[in-house]
Amino acid sequence: MSERREIHPSKAKGIYPLLGALVTPRPIAWVSSMSAEGLDNLAPHSFFQIVSTAPPIVMISSMGEKDTVRNIRDTGEFVVCGSPASMIDEINLTSVEFPHGVSEFDRVGVTREPSACVAPPRVAESPYALECRCIDIRDVGNGILVLGEVIHIAVQEDLFDGPTVDVMRLDPIARLGGSQWSRLGEIIEVPRVTLEEFDALNRP
Repeated sequence: MSERREIHPSKAKGIYPLLGALVTPRPIAWVSSMSAEGLDNLAPHSFFQIVSTAPPIVMISSMGEKDTVRNIRDTGEFVVCGSPASMIDEINLTSVEFPHGVSEFDRVGVTREPSACVAPPRVAESPYALECRCIDIRDVGNGILVLGEVIHIAVQEDLFDGPTVDVMRLDPIARLGGSQWSRLGEIIEVPRVTLEEFDALNRP
């Protein structure tokens, strides 16, 4: 076992590149939002995760008050679209800091699709969409945490394998550190072990 480098965040400069490289892979929420004036916005957020399943709640976190957060504050709605590896270039380009009021849908060439329950459009090319209603926004350190209840889900029919989806068909892209991204590699199945099974396997 090699030696460890001990790092104290309060004394380190620029902790984000290191933390972003350690906490990986991170799923990407391709977030569509709309301003109070009706201008849409599309941006990738790699600080994204499930918070609850009953009710279904997801979270995104933004480093600073960007258009996505401003729009959600104003309207209370957003859509998390899936980020397939086949669209890595488009996903990356929607992170460009275009002038306020410029739609990434138009500049990058992504197709709008009407949402079922919220105003922001879905990405037509995306494999799924989680239509969300904001339930809370909180400042946490230098991040802004957005919690959204999923009120509608749309999934491409050909992704389903029984009651759930085939992750290989979903082909999600993930963020690593710096400019690194990743596709799915080898997938292994490791069933969760119950206490009874554990005890049976570890009897003296």
